Amino acid sequence: MSNEIAQVRAVLDEWGYRLGRDDDTLLPMVACRLFLLNRSPHVDELTTELFDRVRRERLLPGTQMNTLHALQRAVSALGFCDPPRQGTGRHSGRATGGAPDWERWVDRWHATSTLTPRTRSGVRSNLLKVGRWLQAEHPDAADPADWTRQTCAAWVAALDRMNVGDYVQRTVGLKDRVGKPLEASSKEGQLAALRRFFADCQEWEWLPRRFDPQRALATPRSIAALLGPNPRVIADEIWAKLLWAGLNLDQEDLPQTRSGHFYPIELVRAITVTWLFSGLRSDEIARLRLGCIRWQHQDAPIPGDSDQVLARDAVCLLDVPTHKTGTAFTKPVDPILGQAIDAWQAVRPDQPLFVDRRTGEQVNLLFAFRARRVSSSYINNTVIPMLCRKAGVPATDVRGNITSHRARSTIASQLYNAKEPMTLFELQAWLGHRSPQSTQNYAKITPTTLTRAYTDAGYFERNVRTIEVLVDRGAVESGAAAAGEPWQYYDLGHGFCNYTFYEQCPHRMACAKCDFYTPKDSSKALLLEAKDNLQRMLATIPLTDDERAAVDDGQAALDRLLGQLADVATPAGPTPHQISAAAQATLLPVIEINQRPT
Repeated sequence: MSNEIAQVRAVLDEWGYRLGRDDDTLLPMVACRLFLLNRSPHVDELTTELFDRVRRERLLPGTQMNTLHALQRAVSALGFCDPPRQGTGRHSGRATGGAPDWERWVDRWHATSTLTPRTRSGVRSNLLKVGRWLQAEHPDAADPADWTRQTCAAWVAALDRMNVGDYVQRTVGLKDRVGKPLEASSKEGQLAALRRFFADCQEWEWLPRRFDPQRALATPRSIAALLGPNPRVIADEIWAKLLWAGLNLDQEDLPQTRSGHFYPIELVRAITVTWLFSGLRSDEIARLRLGCIRWQHQDAPIPGDSDQVLARDAVCLLDVPTHKTGTAFTKPVDPILGQAIDAWQAVRPDQPLFVDRRTGEQVNLLFAFRARRVSSSYINNTVIPMLCRKAGVPATDVRGNITSHRARSTIASQLYNAKEPMTLFELQAWLGHRSPQSTQNYAKITPTTLTRAYTDAGYFERNVRTIEVLVDRGAVESGAAAAGEPWQYYDLGHGFCNYTFYEQCPHRMACAKCDFYTPKDSSKALLLEAKDNLQRMLATIPLTDDERAAVDDGQAALDRLLGQLADVATPAGPTPHQISAAAQATLLPVIEINQRPT
C-alpha cells in the first residue's frame, strides 16, 4: 500500500503540494479510507464513481475534503479516473431559481452562446434574476415568446426601483448593502444581459420578432447619464507606501492558513510586484505565460540561460497575452518586475498545462501552484489587504475601495504627468488600448501638473503690468505733499506722470502729455532724478482689454487705442486733440515682482 500512495505523492510533490511530504499523515488517512471503501489497495482501481460517492454521501469530514480533491487530481493525472468536476468546490455552485420555463430557455441560450465562459455565466445569473421577478410579478410571461413591449417596459420600470438583494438567490457577501438602491452600472448590466438574450434568440429564429430589444430594453436616459469610465487614481502618498510595502514583503507578512502559507513567498512577491509595476488588469496578470519576461541590451536579446550580468541599461520586456481590448503585445517594464518574476520561475514547480479561458489554448501559466492557477481575484482578496496592513494605510480612501484596477489608472496617470511624460499615443500602446479615447480616461492630469500649466500660462501677469514709481520722501516729510505739491511720479519711460490716481487714468497707455506730464528731457525731470531722497517702488496696474491688446499685438493696437482716446479728456481737463503736443504710446515694462522698496 505504501508503494500505491507513493505514486500519488510523486505527482503532488511535482506540483508543489505540501501534503505530498513523507511526514504528512492526512494523505495516507484519506487514501486508506478510499481503499477500504473500494475493497482494493490499488490506486489504478480508484474510479470517478467512487470519488463522487464519497462527496455525495459525505463519507469524509470537511477537513479532509481538500485532500480528497487533491488525491483525485493526482489519480486523474496518472490516468486512472476523471479530474474533479467543476461544481465540487465551495464557490462553484450554479445559480438556479425562478420560473422553470424561463430557466429552461436561459440554459438553452447558455449552451449555445459563443461568449467567453465567464461572460456567459454572468449573463446567465442576470437572466435568472429576471426569472425570479417573472415568477413573483408576471408568471404569465415566463415563456420568452410571450414577451411584449409592455413586458419590457414593466421590467425596466421595476429594475429602476430595485434595491440590492431583490430577487437574488442568496445575500451572502452583500453585508450592509442589502436594501440600498442598485447602482447605475448594475442596472445597465441587467438590461444588457436581457438585450443580448432576446437579440440572440431572435437572430437564431427561436423567437418571433415581436419587438426590437435594443429599443424596448434600452437603458433609460436617467441611468445612462450616470454611466461612464471612472478610473480612480490612488493618492501619491498612499501609492508610495504601497510600493514600499510591496518591495519589502517578507515571509511574516503572508496570510496564514491552518496548514501554513498557501503560496511560496517568491510567488506572492512576483504577483505583488507585477501588480505594482505592470499596469495590467488582474485577468491579464493571472493569465501571464511562463517565460513572459525577456531581456535585451542595445537591441540584442540576452539568452535566458546566459550567466551574463545584466547591464545597468538592460531593457526588460513583458509579453502580455490576448486581453480584453486587443491581441497579445509586448511592453517595456521596470527591471524590478523582471527580477521578481525570474526569482519565482527559478523555484516554480512543474505544473500541468491549463486552458486559457480567453483563447482556449493549452498554455503554461506563470502563476500556478499545486496544479491550480492563481485566481484573478487573488490580488483584490489577498495581496491588497496584505499590503495595506504592512503599509499602515486603510484599504478604502475617498474614492472607494483600493482595487486591482486602480493601480492601472494610477500608473497611467503618473506616466502621463511625469517630468518627461509619455504622449497619449505612447501611453495607449503601453496600456494596450485599441483606441486613444480609452486612454484619455486614464490620462488624468494631476493637480500639481495643472497648477504648473496654469502658472506658466500667466493668467494674472497677462492682465496686469508693473510700473516703477518714484516717491519724493522730502516732499512727504516737509508737508509739501499735504499742501498739494506732487510727491509721487510714475515712470513712463519717456517722462513722468504725477497724477495721484494714475491707475484710473484712461490715457495711461497712450499718454496725452497733459499738465500732470513731465518729459524726461526737461529740467524739472532732471532735478527730480537728481534728488537723493527718492524711494523707488513698483506698482501693479490692471489692464483693460484694449490696453492688453496694445501690449500683446504691438503698434497697430496702439494706434487704435490712440484713436479711441483722441476725444477723451485727460486728468488735467483738455482732450489729446486740444493738447498741442502729439500723444505718445507707452508700453509698461513687465516685471516679475509687484513691489520692491529701494
